[in-house]
Amino acid sequence: MAHFLDTVVLSRIQFALTSSFHMLWPVLTTGMGIYLVLVEGVWLRTRNISYYHHARFWTQLYLLNFGIGVASGLPMEFQFGTNWAPFSEAVGDFFGSILGFEGSMAFMLEAGFLGIMVFGWNRVPGVIHYLSTIMVAFGANLSTFWILTANSWMQTPVGGELVNGKFVVKDYFAAIFNPAMLNSVAHMFLATLETSLFVVGGISAWYVLNRRHPEFFGKSLKIALAVAIVVAPLQIAVGHESALHLRENQPTKLAAMEAQWETLPAGEPAAYTLLALPDSEHEINPWSLEVPYGLGLILDLQPNLQKPVLGLKDFAPENRPPLIPLIYYSFRVMVGIGFFLAALMLVSTVQWLRGKLADDQITGQTWLMRAWLFAAPLGYIAVEAGWIVREVGRQPWTVYGLIRTSDAASHVPATDVLGSLSLFTAIYGILFVSALHFGRRILLHGPNLELPPPGLGSQSARTEMVPDRRPTEVSA
Repeated sequence: MAHFLDTVVLSRIQFALTSSFHMLWPVLTTGMGIYLVLVEGVWLRTRNISYYHHARFWTQLYLLNFGIGVASGLPMEFQFGTNWAPFSEAVGDFFGSILGFEGSMAFMLEAGFLGIMVFGWNRVPGVIHYLSTIMVAFGANLSTFWILTANSWMQTPVGGELVNGKFVVKDYFAAIFNPAMLNSVAHMFLATLETSLFVVGGISAWYVLNRRHPEFFGKSLKIALAVAIVVAPLQIAVGHESALHLRENQPTKLAAMEAQWETLPAGEPAAYTLLALPDSEHEINPWSLEVPYGLGLILDLQPNLQKPVLGLKDFAPENRPPLIPLIYYSFRVMVGIGFFLAALMLVSTVQWLRGKLADDQITGQTWLMRAWLFAAPLGYIAVEAGWIVREVGRQPWTVYGLIRTSDAASHVPATDVLGSLSLFTAIYGILFVSALHFGRRILLHGPNLELPPPGLGSQSARTEMVPDRRPTEVSA
C-alpha cells in the first residue's frame, strides 16, 4: 500500500490515465478529417449528392470527438506544471516551445476553421467551405506532428546538453529532427488514419447488417477500404522500421519487447519468441513458443543476425524498463491487430473484386460485415498498446538517458496527487459515458438523406444533382 502512496507512482498513474483517455479522441479526428476532405472533394467534383450527405453525417462524429478531445487534453498538459515541474524546468526551453507550436499553429488552426466547416455550408461559397475542411484536417494532423516531435525528442534527445540540470539547446533543428521523429510521426499518422478507416468501415457495416441505408453505407465502407489498401500494409512496413530504430537507439526497449534476457551475438541464428511467460524476478522465460530464425529474418532479412541484439542482463536492473510482461504482450497485441486489419483489408478487396460489395449484394455478406464491426475498436486498442510499449519501455527515463522519472516529478504530497487522480477518474468517466450516449444518438438517428445541398437556388439546379439511387452502382 505504501508503494501506491508514492508521489512519483501516483503522478505516473495519473498521467497514464489522462493521456490514454485523451488519445482516444484525436486518434479519430486526425484520420476522419482526411476522410471528410476526401468525400467533400468528390462531392464538389461530381455533384453526387450522396457524398454531400456523407460529409454532413460523418462531421457529426468528428465534432463529438473534437469536443471530448479538447475537454480531456487541456488538463493533461497542465500536469507538466503541477506534477512534473522539475521536468518542465529542465527541458522547458525546448519542450515547452514545441507544445506552444502545437497550441498556436495546430490547435488554433483546427479550432478556428471548425466553425466554418460545421456551420458554414449555406453561409460561405463551396470552395471556402472546402478550404475550411482542409484546414481542419491539416490542423489536426499538424497537432500530431508537434506532439510526436516533442515525444520523440524525449525518446532520443539530441541538439543540446544538460548544463547544471537544465537542457541547453545548441541546435534547434537537430532537436526537432531527432533520430526518432520521422518514424514516430509516420507511425502515428498511419495509426490514426487506419483506426479511423476501420471505425468508418465498422459503423458502415453495422448499418448494412441492420439493412439501414445499405447503398449509402456500402459506399462509405468501400471508400474506407480503398484507402486501407494502401494504409494497412504501409503501417506494417513503418512498424518494422521502428524496430530497427530501437535496435540502434533504445536497445533496452527492444529487449523488453522481446523479453530477451541474454545478448544474441552477431553471426548466429536467432529465434523469434512468438509467445512467452517472462519472469523478471529470475530473469528467464520459463515457457516460450519460438519461431526458428525468426528474429534474424525480421531484423536483418536473413537467418543470422548481422548485428548483436542486446539482452536485458547487459543493463543494470535500475536502468531496465519495469513491467516486462506488460511491454512484451502490449507489443504483440499491437502487431497482431495490425496483421488482422491487413488481412481483413485483403479479404474485403477480394470480395469487392468479385462484385460482392455491390449494392444488391452487400447485405448478403453477413460474415464480412461482422468482421468489420469487430474490427472497429481494434485500432484504438492497437494505439493504446503501442503507446504502452513506447512510454513504459522508455522507463526509468523521462528523457532517455538524461533525466530519470524519479527526478522529474514534482515534490507534492502523495495524498494531493491521489485526490486529483480520483477527480480525473470521475470526470473522465462522465465524459466517456457522455460520448457513448451522444454517439449512440447520432448512430441511431442516422444520416439525413433528405437534406438539400447548398447552392441550389432553382429547381433546374436541383435536377442537375446526381441522385445516387441506382441499385446496381458499385463504385465508391
